[in-house]
Amino acid sequence: MTKLEFSLLFSLCFGAGAAPALADEGSCGAVSIAEMNWASAGVAAWVDKIILEEGYGCDVTLVTGDTMPTFASMNEKGEPDIAPELWANAVKLALDAAVAEDRMVISANILTDGGVEGWWIPQYLADAHPEIRTVEDALKHPELFPDPEDPSKGALFNCPSGWNCQVSTENLYRAYGAEAKGFELVDTGSAAGLDGSIANAYERKQGWFGYYWAPTAILGKYPMARLEAGVPNDKAAWDACTSQPDCPDPKPNAYPTSDVFTVVTKAFSEKNAVAMDYLKARSWSNDLVGKFLAWQTDNQGTNEDTAYHFLETYPDVWKAWVSPEVAAKVEATL
Repeated sequence: MTKLEFSLLFSLCFGAGAAPALADEGSCGAVSIAEMNWASAGVAAWVDKIILEEGYGCDVTLVTGDTMPTFASMNEKGEPDIAPELWANAVKLALDAAVAEDRMVISANILTDGGVEGWWIPQYLADAHPEIRTVEDALKHPELFPDPEDPSKGALFNCPSGWNCQVSTENLYRAYGAEAKGFELVDTGSAAGLDGSIANAYERKQGWFGYYWAPTAILGKYPMARLEAGVPNDKAAWDACTSQPDCPDPKPNAYPTSDVFTVVTKAFSEKNAVAMDYLKARSWSNDLVGKFLAWQTDNQGTNEDTAYHFLETYPDVWKAWVSPEVAAKVEATL
């Protein structure tokens, strides 16, 4: 073929002055991510945004999210593309159906430990009393957990008012016979009240015993030991009684561990292999999340600030999720 013939063919195919539109199977393109309205999920969204943009050249948009509205939008409208941290217990049946019917895809367990709830004591107290490993063990020692209002009794700090964990804690308080063992159930009133009770105990190196969950900033700042329930989780009993108000005859039960997934729409999983490869590899532990959330609280950081703090402070973690080439691109922007 002569140069003239090639030029004419090029013009017919692409138009005068145009460049050929070559397909790039490694391109990322536009990505929408839900920035959920709690800290760990919000930071995850920003970490994903930074790595996908700087490392892979994606065009990322963050959209405000919450568990139920985000799941419904992804399931019904196919947007946003990604929910980085979806607590599956809240939408389990609907999520199972969406996956089975090819509308959504679970790409990874973002929290390697899952979402954890239970009754905890300070780590310094657990270290000083290695014999206390279970709820029953702690209930034998009300003197180690004095009630602020009546030190002659032990205190079991309840979950914030209006939360479902308040119901489960009250039921388990009865199930374990805590009142007869010398304990009062202390109403903390709010999440801030519960957090404050832990902080006050830690500052004074006093006993504390009650409900909490992970990953959170409080457990990142104040190490706590979760007590064993002494029995396995009985899901049927949990659903029918432990988690229900006015359960007539609750029995000891273990808090269930919640699966916490990164979820994407099926359409996105099929069109964006680049982002999917990253999302399948990306996960972190509750302990690590607690540490950077504690940093966020202490420094009044935004989700974006905390994402950069994570990337700068824990390179060994996130570099394991990506290739050396991608890691170098991200690192160059920090």
